[in-house]
Amino acid sequence: MSERVQKVLSQWGVASRRKAEKMIIAGRVQINGQIVKLGDRVDLTADVLQVDGKAVKKTNRPQPIYLLLNKPAGVVSTCCDPQNRSTVIELLPTSLRFGTGIHPVGRLDFASSGALILTNDGELTLSLTHPRYHLPKTYLVELNRSPASKDLASWREGIVLDGKKTLPARIDLVKSNQAGKIIKIVLTEGRNRQIRRVALQLGYEVKRLHRIAIGSITLSMVKDLELPPGKYRHLEQAEIKFLKNYNAKFLKVAAQPRSAVYD
Repeated sequence: MSERVQKVLSQWGVASRRKAEKMIIAGRVQINGQIVKLGDRVDLTADVLQVDGKAVKKTNRPQPIYLLLNKPAGVVSTCCDPQNRSTVIELLPTSLRFGTGIHPVGRLDFASSGALILTNDGELTLSLTHPRYHLPKTYLVELNRSPASKDLASWREGIVLDGKKTLPARIDLVKSNQAGKIIKIVLTEGRNRQIRRVALQLGYEVKRLHRIAIGSITLSMVKDLELPPGKYRHLEQAEIKFLKNYNAKFLKVAAQPRSAVYD
């Protein structure tokens, strides 16, 4: 059975779907000695698929990996960095870093910390990072001063960024914080540096941004302790099921005409 090349590369842990597309555009992928174009299909039972001259075989498919990492501030959410900064992949042991196709799902800013999923499941990565996929993410945000009620109301309703209004957000003051500078935000979208940019537009500076949850998957451990910064854990089966249920929901929505879905 033939499938699109980028789908096969993501399923086999070679790269995420988007990265696989870039590899194809760069001419790094071949089928039976011919350079692949976007949209080409491959059948690994009959064709020879190569990336950078190395064959991708059906027997090479790695076991799926699903991790939750507590990303420290000052680490980039990529597999490699041209500026030679520390990456989230470097926080993993050698057995997980090489030959598995593992990569971060989405990003956290360099200066931000907290929950980040890493996997070699390219199909899951595609759905979780797609703009039409509204998986809620929860953040603790420390501002430089206590926010005014009117500003929180505007933030909850949505702020125009780059000509488009942000989706409604849930925002609560953290009551245990006497200074009143820490808020908890639940977003269902993830534009580039969204929280920092909205805060700046409202006249505030983000002093610290920490993601504590992705959907129902949290950094919390026993006795209210968090997974330590720089450490990871394997997702539990219930958590993987949660993500895959969202993936199935995404596929169902993506199959509908664009005008029929909330975007």
